Amino acid sequence: MKLPKLATTTLLATACWIAPARAENIEHLQQLLSTQNCSGCDLRNAGLVHANLAGANLTGANLIRANLSHSDLTGADLSGANLTGVSLVGANLTGANLTGANLTGADLRDAYLTDVRYEGAILSGANLRGAYGIPTVAVTPQDLLLWGGEEAEKGNFQGAIEYYTQAINLQPEFPLAYLGRAAAHNRMGNVEQAIADARRASEIYFLAGNQEGYETAEFFIAAIQAEEEAYQEARERARNGDLGGNLLNVITGVGSILLQGFLPFF
Repeated sequence: MKLPKLATTTLLATACWIAPARAENIEHLQQLLSTQNCSGCDLRNAGLVHANLAGANLTGANLIRANLSHSDLTGADLSGANLTGVSLVGANLTGANLTGANLTGADLRDAYLTDVRYEGAILSGANLRGAYGIPTVAVTPQDLLLWGGEEAEKGNFQGAIEYYTQAINLQPEFPLAYLGRAAAHNRMGNVEQAIADARRASEIYFLAGNQEGYETAEFFIAAIQAEEEAYQEARERARNGDLGGNLLNVITGVGSILLQGFLPFF
């Protein structure tokens, strides 16, 4: 029986939706997994989650939108490869060669990137949140400041300190990073480090002629010191058996409150 034109079109569309053509080249995928040597291979959209590709030769390979999450690419040669939109979440790329590779929009969250070669690589739009050994060519101090603030908001103050420190390493005269790190140290009870970082921020603002930033940093120092004095006084009261009027509540969350107003000073 001849189907109506509309019904035929609908049937064909449904069939295409149920069984879409796979973009990956099965022959090339099998070659990679069996030999670890697939230079110039077409591996677009390939599913290689948790794959063991240590030392693999993938020079010039097409890996657009491939899923290599949590794969072992230790020492792999990906020079000249097209890694646009690839997922490398949690992948181990230690010692890998990414020379001339295109990593535009690649997802490298929590990836291990120690001793990776990046000469001529394109890292535009790559997501490097939580990656270990982040290449300095791929991030800005502002990126690291933002990530540090987000970690602090989640209560991960040690993680925040690491991001702020990386920002300072990239831009030593970056007062916001010092203030962010001071706030994180303060929340962890590292009073001396907090005051030292806040003082450094104060010095940078003063030398730059930024009066508002300088006054904010100085107020931060005074607030940390007042909080510490309140803490010591509360401890002394506790030793004397006075449990009322806990002075620790006089100043709470100083770092978090002040950080909300730092951005205008950047």
